[in-house]
Amino acid sequence: MKQYDITIIGSGPGGYRAAVLGALRGQKVAIIEKGVWGGTCLNRGCVPKKDWHETAKWIENSRHFAKRGVIGDGLRGDLDQAWQHQRTVVETVRNSYLDYLKRLGVTLYAGNGSFRDPRHIQIQSPQQSLEIESKATIIATGSVPKPVDPALFQSGKILHSDMLFDEGVPTGKRVIIVGGGVIGTEFAYIFTQLGKEVQWLVHSDPLHHTRFSEQAKAVLQTALEELDIHPQPGFRVHASGVDGDKVWVSNQHGEKVFADWVLFATGRQAQTTGLGLENTSVQLDDQGFVVTDTRLATAEEGIYAIGDVVGPYMNANQALADATIVIDNILGAARHRDPRWVPELVYSAVELARIGLDDESAEEEGFEPAVGFAAFETSPRALGQDDTLGFVRILADMDSGELLGGEIVGRDAGELISLLAQEGDRSTLLQRIARTPVNHPSRAEELLNATETLAARWGLSEFVFGD
Repeated sequence: MKQYDITIIGSGPGGYRAAVLGALRGQKVAIIEKGVWGGTCLNRGCVPKKDWHETAKWIENSRHFAKRGVIGDGLRGDLDQAWQHQRTVVETVRNSYLDYLKRLGVTLYAGNGSFRDPRHIQIQSPQQSLEIESKATIIATGSVPKPVDPALFQSGKILHSDMLFDEGVPTGKRVIIVGGGVIGTEFAYIFTQLGKEVQWLVHSDPLHHTRFSEQAKAVLQTALEELDIHPQPGFRVHASGVDGDKVWVSNQHGEKVFADWVLFATGRQAQTTGLGLENTSVQLDDQGFVVTDTRLATAEEGIYAIGDVVGPYMNANQALADATIVIDNILGAARHRDPRWVPELVYSAVELARIGLDDESAEEEGFEPAVGFAAFETSPRALGQDDTLGFVRILADMDSGELLGGEIVGRDAGELISLLAQEGDRSTLLQRIARTPVNHPSRAEELLNATETLAARWGLSEFVFGD
């Protein structure tokens, strides 16, 4: 029987990073995957979706081509070709990913991994059945689309997002998107730019359950409206079906909406089936997430869990951050998870990014929040890009100057938010930002401007600038 220091079940971003970090730090590592290597993020989530978002942005930005001196026929979107492009990107990344794991000496097992007991894992596939022993095991099995009662999923007609990326784009121009969360908000923009006629049905306002500010959501709404993208609120789907070559969804009043196909973007749930958890002391909460402490340790010594399977924030950024924490803890550290300090992103008609506390939660924790603000509308870089929507908003404690949180809305927000995500002493982070040399012109300058505004307005100049 083969023995390992660390075994990871699941090869998504969290599992992959845990395997890489473990191997780089001298551990004998195995990783088990029952599906497609790379998990949801690589194959059906953030990687292909961001590829589509980039294409959608190219098409949107073509509105400004003529005044910039780029003359020619207008561009149009082709979602079928975009699907082929993302598939090429995904396969390239996956091949690189697997090659790196092998070069690091990580053992790859294809099959379903389940616990026979806390230290022994059975790996079952059509090709093999074997058992391995592991000192520490990380559950990184991610999530699956949440079942929706009205959705009778049917290939080519009624889909969830996994089906869209696995099976390809259905035929037909008219599409219904159900759901106002992150996935629905992103796809409403992407599909419209890529040539589809979208009817976007939501029960609550888009991003209602996220932690983004009303100001951020208002900027997004403006950007969507400029592109003639409008959610239809108050529509709770009661039933769905196929009628000839059309699909339909209806609400509680029996009102039907017809289209060529429908995408249910209504959330995901932790994937824990088939893991043999009943043979361990690992517990699930009432939402189906694996219960861990802040060190990501489960109730079973030596078994940890990371990413979507732990929740409640289900994104690749959290899984990657968890992987770093859990490897440190397996090797003897005592690091703790704080999901508030992992960036949250939305890639739609405008990028939204946030981290840390918001005003309300800061006050609830006893801080006195001070705000620094800078808009992109006067940024030389944003003006040169014909893309001035958005802002940088920084939150700090008025008494200590400690960074409490931040929000960036606009182009490249997903890149810029990392500057506020630095681990370490947040009581000095604003000082470091104020002294950071930056490229000019750049959007990063607005982080400095927001910090300087905060210092001047709230009496923190001595703290930030050392006056």
